[in-house]
Amino acid sequence: MRTTLRTRRAAAAIAALTALTLAGCGGENSKDPDPGPGGTGKEKKSVSLPSLKGEKIEVAAVWTGPEQENFTKVLKEFEKRTGATVTFVPAQDPIVNFLGTKIAGGSPPDVAMLPQVGAIQQAAAQKWLKPIGPEAEAELLKNYSPGWRNLGAVDGTQYGVYFKAANKSLIWYNNAAFENAGASEPKTWKDFLATAETLSASGVTPVSVGGADGWTLTDWFENIYLSQAGPAKYDQLAKHEIKWTDASVTQALTTLAELFGKPDLIAGGADGALQTEFPVSVTQTFTGGDQPKGAMVFEGDFAAVNIAQTSAKIGTDAKVFPFPSVGAASPVVTGGDAAVALKDTKGARALLTFLASPDAAAVWAGAGGFLSPNKNLNLTAYPNDVQREIAQALIEAGDDFRFDMSDQMPQSFGGTPGKGEWKALQDFLKNPRDIAGTQARLEADAAKAYKS
Repeated sequence: MRTTLRTRRAAAAIAALTALTLAGCGGENSKDPDPGPGGTGKEKKSVSLPSLKGEKIEVAAVWTGPEQENFTKVLKEFEKRTGATVTFVPAQDPIVNFLGTKIAGGSPPDVAMLPQVGAIQQAAAQKWLKPIGPEAEAELLKNYSPGWRNLGAVDGTQYGVYFKAANKSLIWYNNAAFENAGASEPKTWKDFLATAETLSASGVTPVSVGGADGWTLTDWFENIYLSQAGPAKYDQLAKHEIKWTDASVTQALTTLAELFGKPDLIAGGADGALQTEFPVSVTQTFTGGDQPKGAMVFEGDFAAVNIAQTSAKIGTDAKVFPFPSVGAASPVVTGGDAAVALKDTKGARALLTFLASPDAAAVWAGAGGFLSPNKNLNLTAYPNDVQREIAQALIEAGDDFRFDMSDQMPQSFGGTPGKGEWKALQDFLKNPRDIAGTQARLEADAAKAYKS
Protein backbone atom coordinates (compact mmCIF):
# COMPACT_ATOMS: atom_id res chain seq x y z
CA MET A 1 0.00 0.00 0.00
CA ARG A 2 2.86 2.37 0.79
CA THR A 3 4.25 2.07 -2.73
CA THR A 4 0.81 2.70 -4.23
CA LEU A 5 0.35 5.86 -2.18
CA ARG A 6 3.80 7.15 -3.14
CA THR A 7 3.11 6.49 -6.81
CA ARG A 8 -0.22 8.28 -6.53
CA ARG A 9 1.49 11.28 -4.92
CA ALA A 10 4.05 11.48 -7.70
CA ALA A 11 1.32 11.32 -10.34
CA ALA A 12 -0.61 14.05 -8.55
CA ALA A 13 2.48 16.25 -8.56
CA ILE A 14 2.87 15.83 -12.31
CA ALA A 15 -0.82 16.56 -12.89
CA ALA A 16 -0.78 19.67 -10.70
CA LEU A 17 2.42 21.05 -12.15
CA THR A 18 1.26 20.42 -15.71
CA ALA A 19 -2.00 22.20 -14.99
CA LEU A 20 -0.14 25.20 -13.57
CA THR A 21 2.15 25.24 -16.59
CA LEU A 22 -0.64 25.23 -19.12
CA ALA A 23 -2.58 27.89 -17.23
CA GLY A 24 0.25 30.38 -17.51
CA CYS A 25 2.90 29.15 -19.90
CA GLY A 26 5.65 31.48 -21.07
CA GLY A 27 7.27 31.55 -24.45
CA GLU A 28 10.08 29.38 -25.73
CA ASN A 29 12.73 31.59 -24.12
CA SER A 30 10.92 32.32 -20.87
CA LYS A 31 12.97 31.87 -17.70
CA ASP A 32 11.84 30.96 -14.23
CA PRO A 33 13.46 33.24 -11.64
CA ASP A 34 13.66 30.27 -9.30
CA PRO A 35 16.91 28.48 -10.20
CA GLY A 36 15.41 25.13 -9.22
CA PRO A 37 16.62 22.32 -6.98
CA GLY A 38 20.30 22.80 -6.17
CA GLY A 39 20.62 25.61 -8.69
CA THR A 40 22.33 28.95 -8.16
CA GLY A 41 20.98 30.84 -11.16
CA LYS A 42 24.56 31.35 -12.39
CA GLU A 43 26.47 29.60 -15.13
CA LYS A 44 29.49 27.86 -13.68
CA LYS A 45 31.41 24.62 -13.95
CA SER A 46 30.44 22.19 -11.23
CA VAL A 47 32.76 19.32 -12.12
CA SER A 48 36.55 19.07 -12.44
CA LEU A 49 37.87 17.12 -15.43
CA PRO A 50 41.41 15.98 -16.26
CA SER A 51 43.41 17.08 -19.29
CA LEU A 52 42.96 14.48 -22.05
CA LYS A 53 44.79 16.21 -24.86
CA GLY A 54 45.57 13.74 -27.63
CA GLU A 55 43.24 11.05 -26.27
CA LYS A 56 40.59 9.62 -28.61
CA ILE A 57 37.26 8.38 -27.28
CA GLU A 58 34.47 6.56 -29.13
CA VAL A 59 30.88 6.74 -27.90
CA ALA A 60 28.20 4.44 -29.34
CA ALA A 61 24.46 5.19 -29.19
CA VAL A 62 21.34 4.42 -31.20
CA TRP A 63 20.33 8.10 -31.36
CA THR A 64 19.73 9.64 -34.76
CA GLY A 65 18.47 12.98 -36.05
CA PRO A 66 17.92 15.74 -33.47
CA GLU A 67 18.83 13.45 -30.56
CA GLN A 68 22.21 12.64 -32.10
CA GLU A 69 22.79 16.31 -32.89
CA ASN A 70 22.01 17.39 -29.33
CA PHE A 71 24.13 14.65 -27.76
CA THR A 72 26.99 15.68 -30.05
CA LYS A 73 26.77 19.16 -28.50
CA VAL A 74 27.36 17.54 -25.11
CA LEU A 75 30.38 15.67 -26.45
CA LYS A 76 31.74 18.89 -27.99
CA GLU A 77 31.59 20.58 -24.59
CA PHE A 78 33.53 17.65 -23.11
CA GLU A 79 36.14 18.03 -25.86
CA LYS A 80 36.41 21.75 -25.13
CA ARG A 81 37.04 21.15 -21.43
CA THR A 82 39.46 18.22 -21.73
CA GLY A 83 41.18 18.45 -25.10
CA ALA A 84 40.06 14.93 -26.02
CA THR A 85 38.70 13.98 -29.44
CA VAL A 86 35.33 12.25 -29.16
CA THR A 87 33.74 10.34 -32.05
CA PHE A 88 30.05 9.41 -32.12
CA VAL A 89 29.54 5.83 -33.34
CA PRO A 90 26.02 5.16 -34.71
CA ALA A 91 24.66 1.89 -33.29
CA GLN A 92 21.67 -0.23 -34.19
CA ASP A 93 18.97 -1.84 -32.08
CA PRO A 94 19.37 -4.10 -30.24
CA ILE A 95 22.52 -2.31 -29.10
CA VAL A 96 23.73 -5.29 -27.04
CA ASN A 97 24.03 -7.30 -30.25
CA PHE A 98 25.84 -4.39 -31.92
CA LEU A 99 28.30 -4.16 -29.03
CA GLY A 100 28.80 -7.91 -29.03
CA THR A 101 29.88 -7.75 -32.66
CA LYS A 102 32.29 -4.90 -31.91
CA ILE A 103 33.77 -6.73 -28.93
CA ALA A 104 34.15 -9.95 -30.91
CA GLY A 105 36.01 -7.96 -33.58
CA GLY A 106 38.32 -6.46 -30.97
CA SER A 107 37.13 -2.87 -31.46
CA PRO A 108 34.57 -1.95 -28.80
CA PRO A 109 33.76 1.74 -28.26
CA ASP A 110 35.03 3.33 -25.06
CA VAL A 111 31.54 4.28 -23.90
CA ALA A 112 28.05 3.21 -24.93
CA MET A 113 24.61 4.62 -24.17
CA LEU A 114 22.29 1.77 -23.20
CA PRO A 115 18.53 2.40 -23.37
CA GLN A 116 17.45 -0.58 -21.26
CA VAL A 117 18.10 -1.74 -17.71
CA GLY A 118 18.05 -5.26 -19.14
CA ALA A 119 20.83 -4.31 -21.54
CA ILE A 120 23.04 -3.15 -18.64
CA GLN A 121 22.42 -6.41 -16.80
CA GLN A 122 23.08 -8.48 -19.91
CA ALA A 123 26.31 -6.62 -20.74
CA ALA A 124 27.49 -6.92 -17.13
CA ALA A 125 26.77 -10.65 -17.16
CA GLN A 126 28.96 -10.93 -20.27
CA LYS A 127 31.70 -9.08 -18.32
CA TRP A 128 31.84 -6.36 -20.97
CA LEU A 129 31.39 -3.44 -18.58
CA LYS A 130 33.87 -1.60 -16.38
CA PRO A 131 32.98 0.08 -13.07
CA ILE A 132 32.41 3.81 -13.52
CA GLY A 133 35.26 4.83 -11.22
CA PRO A 134 35.39 6.87 -7.99
CA GLU A 135 35.09 10.32 -9.61
CA ALA A 136 31.90 9.41 -11.50
CA GLU A 137 30.52 7.61 -8.45
CA ALA A 138 31.06 10.75 -6.37
CA GLU A 139 29.10 12.79 -8.92
CA LEU A 140 26.29 10.22 -8.83
CA LEU A 141 26.09 10.32 -5.04
CA LYS A 142 25.91 14.10 -5.14
CA ASN A 143 23.44 14.51 -7.98
CA TYR A 144 21.18 11.42 -8.18
CA SER A 145 18.56 9.79 -5.98
CA PRO A 146 19.13 6.17 -4.89
CA GLY A 147 16.52 4.89 -7.33
CA TRP A 148 18.36 6.22 -10.38
CA ARG A 149 21.73 5.04 -9.05
CA ASN A 150 20.39 1.55 -8.43
CA LEU A 151 19.09 1.26 -11.99
CA GLY A 152 22.69 1.51 -13.21
CA ALA A 153 24.11 -0.99 -10.70
CA VAL A 154 24.42 -4.77 -10.98
CA ASP A 155 25.16 -6.90 -7.89
CA GLY A 156 26.35 -3.84 -5.98
CA THR A 157 28.75 -2.56 -8.65
CA GLN A 158 27.96 0.76 -10.34
CA TYR A 159 28.25 0.42 -14.10
CA GLY A 160 25.77 2.95 -15.46
CA VAL A 161 25.17 6.70 -15.30
CA TYR A 162 21.61 7.59 -16.27
CA PHE A 163 22.25 10.71 -18.30
CA LYS A 164 18.89 11.04 -20.04
CA ALA A 165 15.53 10.28 -18.48
CA ALA A 166 11.99 10.32 -19.82
CA ASN A 167 8.53 10.84 -18.40
CA LYS A 168 6.58 8.33 -20.48
CA SER A 169 3.17 9.14 -19.00
CA LEU A 170 2.16 12.13 -21.12
CA ILE A 171 -0.38 12.87 -23.85
CA TRP A 172 0.49 15.78 -26.15
CA TYR A 173 -2.36 17.47 -28.01
CA ASN A 174 -3.13 19.99 -30.72
CA ASN A 175 -4.75 22.87 -28.84
CA ALA A 176 -6.50 24.31 -31.90
CA ALA A 177 -8.15 20.96 -32.65
CA PHE A 178 -9.29 20.68 -29.03
CA GLU A 179 -10.71 24.21 -29.00
CA ASN A 180 -12.46 23.69 -32.33
CA ALA A 181 -14.10 20.51 -31.02
CA GLY A 182 -14.90 21.98 -27.60
CA ALA A 183 -12.84 19.21 -26.01
CA SER A 184 -11.15 19.41 -22.60
CA GLU A 185 -8.27 17.51 -21.02
CA PRO A 186 -9.46 14.10 -19.77
CA LYS A 187 -8.50 12.79 -16.34
CA THR A 188 -9.60 9.15 -16.64
CA TRP A 189 -9.44 6.51 -19.37
CA LYS A 190 -13.23 6.69 -19.74
CA ASP A 191 -12.97 10.45 -20.23
CA PHE A 192 -10.10 9.95 -22.67
CA LEU A 193 -12.24 7.73 -24.90
CA ALA A 194 -15.11 10.23 -24.66
CA THR A 195 -12.75 13.05 -25.66
CA ALA A 196 -11.61 10.96 -28.62
CA GLU A 197 -15.22 10.56 -29.74
CA THR A 198 -15.79 14.32 -29.37
CA LEU A 199 -12.78 15.06 -31.55
CA SER A 200 -13.90 12.48 -34.10
CA ALA A 201 -17.36 14.07 -34.29
CA SER A 202 -15.69 17.41 -35.06
CA GLY A 203 -14.07 15.89 -38.14
CA VAL A 204 -10.58 15.28 -36.74
CA THR A 205 -9.09 11.83 -36.18
CA PRO A 206 -8.32 11.88 -32.46
CA VAL A 207 -5.20 9.75 -31.89
CA SER A 208 -1.90 9.47 -33.74
CA VAL A 209 -0.04 6.21 -33.05
CA GLY A 210 3.55 5.46 -34.10
CA GLY A 211 2.96 1.74 -34.45
CA ALA A 212 5.88 1.15 -36.82
CA ASP A 213 8.05 1.42 -33.71
CA GLY A 214 7.01 -1.40 -31.40
CA TRP A 215 8.37 0.33 -28.30
CA THR A 216 5.61 2.93 -28.43
CA LEU A 217 3.03 0.15 -28.09
CA THR A 218 4.80 -1.29 -25.05
CA ASP A 219 4.50 2.15 -23.46
CA TRP A 220 0.74 2.21 -24.10
CA PHE A 221 0.41 -1.18 -22.41
CA GLU A 222 2.65 -0.29 -19.45
CA ASN A 223 0.80 2.89 -18.53
CA ILE A 224 -2.53 1.08 -18.59
CA TYR A 225 -1.13 -1.90 -16.70
CA LEU A 226 0.54 0.16 -13.97
CA SER A 227 -2.57 2.24 -13.35
CA GLN A 228 -4.96 -0.71 -13.49
CA ALA A 229 -3.02 -3.61 -11.95
CA GLY A 230 -0.88 -1.55 -9.56
CA PRO A 231 2.85 -1.31 -8.79
CA ALA A 232 3.19 -4.76 -7.17
CA LYS A 233 1.81 -6.61 -10.19
CA TYR A 234 3.86 -4.36 -12.48
CA ASP A 235 7.06 -5.39 -10.70
CA GLN A 236 6.09 -9.07 -10.83
CA LEU A 237 5.36 -9.00 -14.56
CA ALA A 238 8.59 -7.09 -15.24
CA LYS A 239 10.52 -9.94 -13.57
CA HIS A 240 8.33 -12.64 -15.15
CA GLU A 241 7.24 -13.73 -11.68
CA ILE A 242 3.72 -13.90 -13.08
CA LYS A 243 2.91 -15.06 -16.60
CA TRP A 244 1.68 -12.98 -19.49
CA THR A 245 -1.41 -15.18 -19.46
CA ASP A 246 -2.33 -13.71 -16.05
CA ALA A 247 -5.81 -12.19 -15.70
CA SER A 248 -4.26 -8.76 -15.03
CA VAL A 249 -2.72 -8.79 -18.52
CA THR A 250 -6.06 -9.85 -20.00
CA GLN A 251 -7.68 -6.87 -18.32
CA ALA A 252 -5.03 -4.41 -19.55
CA LEU A 253 -5.20 -5.64 -23.14
CA THR A 254 -8.98 -5.50 -23.00
CA THR A 255 -8.73 -1.87 -21.93
CA LEU A 256 -6.20 -1.04 -24.65
CA ALA A 257 -8.49 -2.70 -27.20
CA GLU A 258 -11.13 -0.10 -26.35
CA LEU A 259 -8.94 2.28 -28.37
CA PHE A 260 -7.14 -0.04 -30.77
CA GLY A 261 -10.42 -1.79 -31.60
CA LYS A 262 -11.84 1.43 -33.09
CA PRO A 263 -9.69 2.12 -36.17
CA ASP A 264 -11.64 5.29 -36.97
CA LEU A 265 -10.16 6.82 -33.79
CA ILE A 266 -6.57 6.21 -35.00
CA ALA A 267 -4.86 8.22 -37.73
CA GLY A 268 -4.73 5.98 -40.81
CA GLY A 269 -6.41 3.14 -38.92
CA ALA A 270 -4.38 0.18 -37.72
CA ASP A 271 -2.63 -0.28 -41.08
CA GLY A 272 -1.67 3.39 -41.21
CA ALA A 273 -0.43 3.37 -37.62
CA LEU A 274 1.74 0.33 -38.30
CA GLN A 275 3.43 2.26 -41.13
CA THR A 276 3.91 5.41 -39.03
CA GLU A 277 7.20 5.85 -37.21
CA PHE A 278 7.23 7.69 -33.91
CA PRO A 279 8.66 11.03 -35.17
CA VAL A 280 5.95 11.25 -37.84
CA SER A 281 3.25 10.37 -35.30
CA VAL A 282 4.27 13.53 -33.43
CA THR A 283 4.81 15.93 -36.32
CA GLN A 284 1.52 14.99 -38.00
CA THR A 285 -0.27 15.96 -34.78
CA PHE A 286 1.05 19.51 -34.98
CA THR A 287 0.75 20.30 -38.67
CA GLY A 288 -2.42 21.27 -40.49
CA GLY A 289 -3.69 23.80 -37.94
CA ASP A 290 -6.96 22.64 -36.36
CA GLN A 291 -7.23 19.82 -38.94
CA PRO A 292 -4.20 17.62 -38.21
CA LYS A 293 -4.01 13.95 -39.10
CA GLY A 294 -4.31 13.22 -35.37
CA ALA A 295 -5.30 15.54 -32.51
CA MET A 296 -3.42 13.70 -29.74
CA VAL A 297 -0.22 11.70 -29.54
CA PHE A 298 1.01 9.67 -26.59
CA GLU A 299 4.65 9.63 -25.58
CA GLY A 300 7.28 11.07 -23.34
CA ASP A 301 8.68 14.53 -22.84
CA PHE A 302 11.16 13.79 -25.65
CA ALA A 303 8.32 14.36 -28.14
CA ALA A 304 9.23 18.03 -27.74
CA VAL A 305 12.19 17.43 -30.08
CA ASN A 306 9.80 16.43 -32.85
CA ILE A 307 7.29 19.17 -32.05
CA ALA A 308 10.14 21.64 -32.53
CA GLN A 309 10.39 20.45 -36.13
CA THR A 310 6.94 21.94 -36.76
CA SER A 311 5.73 25.52 -36.44
CA ALA A 312 3.78 24.66 -33.27
CA LYS A 313 4.82 26.39 -30.05
CA ILE A 314 4.93 24.29 -26.90
CA GLY A 315 2.54 25.67 -24.29
CA THR A 316 0.26 27.41 -26.78
CA ASP A 317 -0.21 25.29 -29.92
CA ALA A 318 1.11 22.07 -28.36
CA LYS A 319 -0.09 21.25 -24.85
CA VAL A 320 0.19 18.20 -22.62
CA PHE A 321 -1.69 16.33 -19.91
CA PRO A 322 -0.82 13.27 -17.78
CA PHE A 323 -1.75 9.82 -19.04
CA PRO A 324 -5.33 9.28 -17.87
CA SER A 325 -5.91 7.07 -14.86
CA VAL A 326 -7.35 3.65 -15.59
CA GLY A 327 -7.44 2.40 -12.00
CA ALA A 328 -6.93 4.07 -8.65
CA ALA A 329 -4.01 6.27 -9.70
CA SER A 330 -2.45 7.91 -12.71
CA PRO A 331 0.68 6.06 -13.88
CA VAL A 332 4.23 7.40 -13.62
CA VAL A 333 6.36 5.41 -16.08
CA THR A 334 9.90 6.54 -16.79
CA GLY A 335 12.64 5.52 -19.18
CA GLY A 336 16.23 6.50 -19.65
CA ASP A 337 19.60 6.06 -21.31
CA ALA A 338 22.64 5.12 -19.26
CA ALA A 339 26.29 5.67 -20.14
CA VAL A 340 28.53 2.64 -19.51
CA ALA A 341 32.26 2.11 -20.03
CA LEU A 342 33.54 -0.80 -22.12
CA LYS A 343 37.18 0.22 -21.66
CA ASP A 344 38.88 1.01 -18.38
CA THR A 345 40.57 4.20 -19.57
CA LYS A 346 41.08 7.66 -18.16
CA GLY A 347 39.00 9.08 -20.99
CA ALA A 348 36.04 6.76 -20.47
CA ARG A 349 35.98 7.43 -16.73
CA ALA A 350 36.21 11.18 -17.28
CA LEU A 351 33.34 11.16 -19.77
CA LEU A 352 31.11 9.24 -17.35
CA THR A 353 32.04 11.74 -14.64
CA PHE A 354 31.04 14.59 -16.94
CA LEU A 355 27.75 12.92 -17.90
CA ALA A 356 26.91 12.50 -14.19
CA SER A 357 27.29 16.25 -13.65
CA PRO A 358 24.72 19.03 -14.09
CA ASP A 359 27.12 20.69 -16.54
CA ALA A 360 26.58 18.01 -19.19
CA ALA A 361 22.83 17.85 -18.61
CA ALA A 362 22.51 21.62 -19.03
CA VAL A 363 23.92 21.45 -22.57
CA TRP A 364 21.16 19.17 -23.90
CA ALA A 365 18.42 20.61 -21.65
CA GLY A 366 18.81 23.94 -23.39
CA ALA A 367 18.09 22.33 -26.77
CA GLY A 368 14.80 20.82 -25.56
CA GLY A 369 13.37 17.31 -25.80
CA PHE A 370 15.47 16.22 -22.85
CA LEU A 371 14.78 15.36 -19.23
CA SER A 372 17.49 14.78 -16.64
CA PRO A 373 17.27 12.77 -13.41
CA ASN A 374 20.10 14.98 -12.10
CA LYS A 375 18.55 16.76 -9.11
CA ASN A 376 21.17 19.52 -9.18
CA LEU A 377 20.50 20.60 -12.76
CA ASN A 378 19.35 24.23 -12.74
CA LEU A 379 15.75 24.23 -14.00
CA THR A 380 16.40 27.44 -15.94
CA ALA A 381 18.43 25.28 -18.34
CA TYR A 382 15.18 23.99 -19.87
CA PRO A 383 13.88 26.10 -22.78
CA ASN A 384 10.24 26.55 -21.73
CA ASP A 385 7.88 26.28 -18.79
CA VAL A 386 6.27 23.04 -19.95
CA GLN A 387 9.54 21.13 -19.92
CA ARG A 388 10.64 22.93 -16.77
CA GLU A 389 7.57 21.80 -14.84
CA ILE A 390 7.82 18.21 -16.14
CA ALA A 391 11.46 18.13 -15.01
CA GLN A 392 10.58 19.54 -11.61
CA ALA A 393 7.88 16.91 -11.16
CA LEU A 394 10.38 14.14 -11.94
CA ILE A 395 12.84 15.46 -9.37
CA GLU A 396 10.15 15.98 -6.72
CA ALA A 397 8.87 12.45 -7.29
CA GLY A 398 12.23 11.16 -6.05
CA ASP A 399 12.07 7.38 -6.34
CA ASP A 400 8.26 7.30 -6.71
CA PHE A 401 8.17 5.92 -10.24
CA ARG A 402 8.25 2.69 -12.19
CA PHE A 403 10.88 2.25 -14.89
CA ASP A 404 9.76 1.21 -18.35
CA MET A 405 8.84 -2.48 -18.05
CA SER A 406 10.10 -3.61 -21.46
CA ASP A 407 13.45 -1.94 -20.75
CA GLN A 408 13.83 -4.08 -17.61
CA MET A 409 13.36 -7.31 -19.55
CA PRO A 410 15.83 -9.37 -21.58
CA GLN A 411 16.46 -7.37 -24.74
CA SER A 412 15.47 -10.29 -26.97
CA PHE A 413 11.94 -10.00 -25.55
CA GLY A 414 11.49 -6.36 -24.56
CA GLY A 415 13.80 -4.44 -26.88
CA THR A 416 14.19 -6.03 -30.32
CA PRO A 417 12.41 -4.76 -33.45
CA GLY A 418 10.19 -7.37 -35.07
CA LYS A 419 10.43 -9.78 -32.14
CA GLY A 420 9.04 -10.48 -28.68
CA GLU A 421 6.80 -7.89 -27.07
CA TRP A 422 7.29 -5.31 -29.82
CA LYS A 423 6.03 -7.69 -32.52
CA ALA A 424 3.24 -9.18 -30.40
CA LEU A 425 1.78 -5.75 -29.67
CA GLN A 426 2.08 -4.69 -33.30
CA ASP A 427 0.05 -7.80 -34.18
CA PHE A 428 -2.38 -6.86 -31.42
CA LEU A 429 -2.82 -3.37 -32.88
CA LYS A 430 -3.78 -5.04 -36.16
CA ASN A 431 -6.12 -7.54 -34.49
CA PRO A 432 -7.12 -6.31 -31.01
CA ARG A 433 -9.83 -8.97 -30.74
CA ASP A 434 -7.18 -11.68 -30.33
CA ILE A 435 -6.40 -11.05 -26.68
CA ALA A 436 -5.87 -14.70 -25.73
CA GLY A 437 -3.63 -15.32 -28.73
CA THR A 438 -1.60 -12.22 -27.96
CA GLN A 439 -1.10 -13.34 -24.37
CA ALA A 440 -0.04 -16.81 -25.47
CA ARG A 441 2.58 -15.39 -27.85
CA LEU A 442 3.85 -12.97 -25.24
CA GLU A 443 4.22 -15.72 -22.66
CA ALA A 444 5.95 -18.12 -25.07
CA ASP A 445 8.48 -15.45 -26.11
CA ALA A 446 9.01 -14.25 -22.54
CA ALA A 447 9.57 -17.76 -21.18
CA LYS A 448 12.19 -18.38 -23.86
CA ALA A 449 13.96 -15.06 -23.24
CA TYR A 450 14.08 -15.37 -19.45
CA LYS A 451 15.25 -18.97 -19.64
CA SER A 452 18.20 -18.03 -21.84
